[in-house]
Amino acid sequence: MSGDRYSRQSFLGQNAKDLISRCTVGIPGLGGGGSHVVQQLAHIGFQNYVLYDDDSVEESNLNRLIGAEVADSLAETPKLHLAKMMIYGLQPQASVQGFAGKWQDHPEPMRECQIVFGCVDSYKGREELEIACRRYLTHYIDIGMDVHGKDKPVIGGQVILSSPGGLCMRCMGFLTDEKLGQEAARYGNAGARPQVVWPNGVLASTAVGLAVDLVTN
Repeated sequence: MSGDRYSRQSFLGQNAKDLISRCTVGIPGLGGGGSHVVQQLAHIGFQNYVLYDDDSVEESNLNRLIGAEVADSLAETPKLHLAKMMIYGLQPQASVQGFAGKWQDHPEPMRECQIVFGCVDSYKGREELEIACRRYLTHYIDIGMDVHGKDKPVIGGQVILSSPGGLCMRCMGFLTDEKLGQEAARYGNAGARPQVVWPNGVLASTAVGLAVDLVTN
């Protein structure tokens, strides 16, 4: 490969390439947001990944799942497989630990991560991830979007950095007992959450930018 591959991101610092390549990142959830995160990290030069997702591609994913094609929905390709292929296509020497299940079933590899991107749908899932990252002294970056209103819908979202020694998502007022209670009350009857590709891309790009800042200072 050409030695000039990362020349246009040399502004990140003299040692940025090595710092990025040595960092291990975890991504529980490889759907609309997670697929953007994987793609961008691989482009930048991240080499070490811990991935979790037990879902397969469906037709309804094709409006937002980066790397997915119509053939993948017909074949019910695992999202984990798409993520791996995206990484290896850009970083053939990458180390990828992939688990076709929930991170709670295989939590040990996540302890190796310096940064974890939370790309899960529920408040409860976010809370459990953040608690684990606090225990492992790992930076946790949460992303998510929602749509509010019917007549004039407004897209909203969050990118939250929760670091050891810093404010947690409860301290910030993002996670509350009220939100968790409301979510639990409508469990099983919540329906599909609205998702489209461009706000997921904005949120993922912001999250990846935070990660690069953490790694390269």
